[in-house]
Amino acid sequence: MSEQQPFVHLRVHSAYSLLEGALKIPKLVELAKADAAPALALTDSNNMFGALEFSETMSGAGIQPIIGCTLNITFEKPGKPGTADPQSPTPDGSIALLAKDEAGYRNLMELMSRAYVVAAEVGQAFVTCDELEAHSKGLIALSGGPEGLVDTAFAEGNTELAQSRTKALHSIFEDRFYIELQRHGIAQEKSVEPHLLQLAYAMQIPLVATNEPFFAVPDDFEAHDALICIAQGSYVAIDERRRLSPEHYFKSADEMRALFADLPEAIENTVEIARRCAYRPKTRSPILPAFLSGGEASAELAQTEADELNRQAEEGLAARLAQHGVAAGFDEAAYRERLAFELEIITRMNYQGYFLIVSDFIKWTKGQGIPVGPGRGSGAGSLVAYALTITDLDPIRFGLLFERFLNPERVSMPDFDIDFCQDRRDEVIAYVRDRYGADRVAHIITFGKLQARAVLRDVGRVLQMPYGQVDRLCKLVP
Repeated sequence: MSEQQPFVHLRVHSAYSLLEGALKIPKLVELAKADAAPALALTDSNNMFGALEFSETMSGAGIQPIIGCTLNITFEKPGKPGTADPQSPTPDGSIALLAKDEAGYRNLMELMSRAYVVAAEVGQAFVTCDELEAHSKGLIALSGGPEGLVDTAFAEGNTELAQSRTKALHSIFEDRFYIELQRHGIAQEKSVEPHLLQLAYAMQIPLVATNEPFFAVPDDFEAHDALICIAQGSYVAIDERRRLSPEHYFKSADEMRALFADLPEAIENTVEIARRCAYRPKTRSPILPAFLSGGEASAELAQTEADELNRQAEEGLAARLAQHGVAAGFDEAAYRERLAFELEIITRMNYQGYFLIVSDFIKWTKGQGIPVGPGRGSGAGSLVAYALTITDLDPIRFGLLFERFLNPERVSMPDFDIDFCQDRRDEVIAYVRDRYGADRVAHIITFGKLQARAVLRDVGRVLQMPYGQVDRLCKLVP
């Protein structure tokens, strides 16, 4: 490593800053390794979608991952006079939060969860200053740069507000709060920096130099600008819209040292912050809640889930055979043998609670008259699932293999593909949430990607190209 003071990027945005960042995690590894970076912090905008992938990929490459986010904050409270909707505050700006330890990571997740509860109600993700204070343990805070709480107040000419916000944040985080300086050549950064320096020295708050990269190299700027327009539904030619600069690329340590040659302590503090952060999330196996009986947790039942599964499966199979009979060419003994085989595998892999839980809410759903699909995918190959009414397909009648769904050679969480009526699906979710606990039930997000033709059409639109020309280009894509 160079004898020069290293620099650590603390404000990186990956492609998980949706429709804003253009740096995929593998690309970040490539850039960090090329710069011999000892550590790297991920601070995506109002989410932690990339935290686990970033943690595992960076550590695998020998680079210290620092998990964080850029989070919107409001100092307003419901009922504050003068707000447009007294019950719905709006964000005042953002700050960057970095997880210093496991407590900080847990608080970061708590804050993010609270922000998305608000987003579901008012359309914007943010937390209040009070919530931030209640969950500040283990977190390092940076003032947020040009869109931060302090910078925006100075930019509006409100020095008193900037000072009060700084005092509030400093009182919450104490020696874990840093005044952040950015130099991307933007007019606001230049006008605000003297005020930030004066405030930092007056309050004895340490400075930290950050670069906020959204893309890899300066040549990516125009393409990234088109991405911003796609996100905003705007056009490249329009001046009054959000714009970054060509300087929002992944700068090298040498470039950052040269950029902040007049403030070497701001560079040094990036390394100090990295040294203070000593936690990363790791991949872990799913943790299933205990199966519940009668709406309450049963310690006795939790110890004998295998017995409960055997009882329900045997009773369910008897009911299925009484109603539908056996498949041609098979007898009841073949069904019993297959059932015993599957139960032994399920119990050996400790998934009996999983089958009981899924069966529980499927039975409830059918009992409420909510339409449920008959089952599809590899789960339809399970006779236990058929006996528990999770699926309505007899796997022996149709020659379906249980091993495609679950076998000891491929140890992974089994996955039932279940289709619920979209009109009453929320009732099923509410039942599961109420029965097993709101803190144990979550929606799983899927990420949509812009494919080749969609990219061409969107870019053509933001460049205001004629539709016919864009259409001809799209048809050239196989």
